[in-house]
Amino acid sequence: MNTISTQRDWHLLAQKALQGECLTIEEGLAVLEADNDEVLPLLQAAFQVRKHYYGKRVKLNMIINAKSGLCPEDCGYCSQSIVSTAPVQKYTLLDKDTLLAGAREALARKAGTYCIVAAGKGPTDKELEQVVDAVKEIRETMPLKICACLGILKDEQAQRLADAGVHRYNHNLNTSKANYPSITTTHTYDQRVETVEKVKTYGMSPCSGVIIGMGETNQEIVEMAYALRELDSDSIPVNFLNAIPGTPLEHAGRTPAMKALKVLALFRFICPSKEIRVAGGREVNLRTLQPMSLYAANSLFVGDYLTTAGQAVGVDHQIIEDMGFEIELNAL
Repeated sequence: MNTISTQRDWHLLAQKALQGECLTIEEGLAVLEADNDEVLPLLQAAFQVRKHYYGKRVKLNMIINAKSGLCPEDCGYCSQSIVSTAPVQKYTLLDKDTLLAGAREALARKAGTYCIVAAGKGPTDKELEQVVDAVKEIRETMPLKICACLGILKDEQAQRLADAGVHRYNHNLNTSKANYPSITTTHTYDQRVETVEKVKTYGMSPCSGVIIGMGETNQEIVEMAYALRELDSDSIPVNFLNAIPGTPLEHAGRTPAMKALKVLALFRFICPSKEIRVAGGREVNLRTLQPMSLYAANSLFVGDYLTTAGQAVGVDHQIIEDMGFEIELNAL
């Protein structure tokens, strides 16, 4: 393997990304395995790419847990799964007024995208109808982009969401194909890929990302980035496992902050023009280094996640201001 160890060499990776060339496995591993002393020049190189495509703008997203704790899936990371004993709230799909109130809250937080997420393998027709009804009114009354995350979709369901005005559909790959059976057995990696491809077919913007820290190797992290590049995911949430007590992965630990920054730089190099969102678990894994993530990522969630707390919205706004960045409103 060629050793990449100087600021000039990291700059060459940035140039390669800007020219549309994909990093090799060896170059990707060099990013992840770089000495911590190299993180600053590495992030500076990633920032060259981020700045080329997004300037110093930051996209904000807000998520609402529209249906909680009633999922038949066995995903090892999730507190809402059937195998979890975590004490989470359990409720059926939220009514229209509650979904609309969430959209208004997204606007108050300066989020441009409102993400409606419902736990489950896929939506029932009744659940889909409830989401469609809410989305139509949000689109008519508020300047928000809408992202839906409802699981595996049938063709007619995808068509209905698109017709209602859903801009983006999220369905994460989560981990590598090789690691997938150790995380989930109630559906397959290929079903995840098929769902994202279906979303694209019906004209919605594909959103698909990963969860780092679930036993994957560094090479598998590089392979995840390759897979999302090939899938042409417009938005890539990079989550870092928040190991929740009561889930099968409760003892998995956390990703060190410096490793998390290297991961974000890697995704920026391999998917240079895409929205890279530092997502769930950033507060737990990046801790005090959260501001540095914006040198590679150009998007983040504000507020709470599905069943775990985020940090105060005002703190995120202050981070963006203090870093000399600016919030991009109403952006997909």
